[in-house]
Amino acid sequence: MKTKNFHWHMSGRHFRDYHLLLDEHATQIFAMTDDIAERARKIGAPTLHSISDISRNQRLQDNNEALVTPQDMMAELCDDNQQLTRSLRSTHEVCVRHNDVATASMIEVWIDETERRTWFLSEVQREL
Repeated sequence: MKTKNFHWHMSGRHFRDYHLLLDEHATQIFAMTDDIAERARKIGAPTLHSISDISRNQRLQDNNEALVTPQDMMAELCDDNQQLTRSLRSTHEVCVRHNDVATASMIEVWIDETERRTWFLSEVQREL
């Protein structure tokens, strides 16, 4: 949601490029959520049920500021993606220990996607 929020509130001289980049990132992240829920159901686990359920389980901090500079947006999203990579790696280790190769395989793709987002966001920060 934060990536989409920043997409909606982007401004400045690189508006178009950053707006499109964050839209691409948000789409990619949202797609992960559906895959996660479907995988959880396949292995008999529950999924999230509501916004409050998401809030209770969230690890990344929201940003509810009315005005965030493009530089701060990119830096915050870069940090969030780095944190997500660490979390995915930790979860991958659990899957390997439990011989859950299907989930581990999915997580490997998500790690690659998250590292790519981090790379793009850190390169964008060099311009700002």
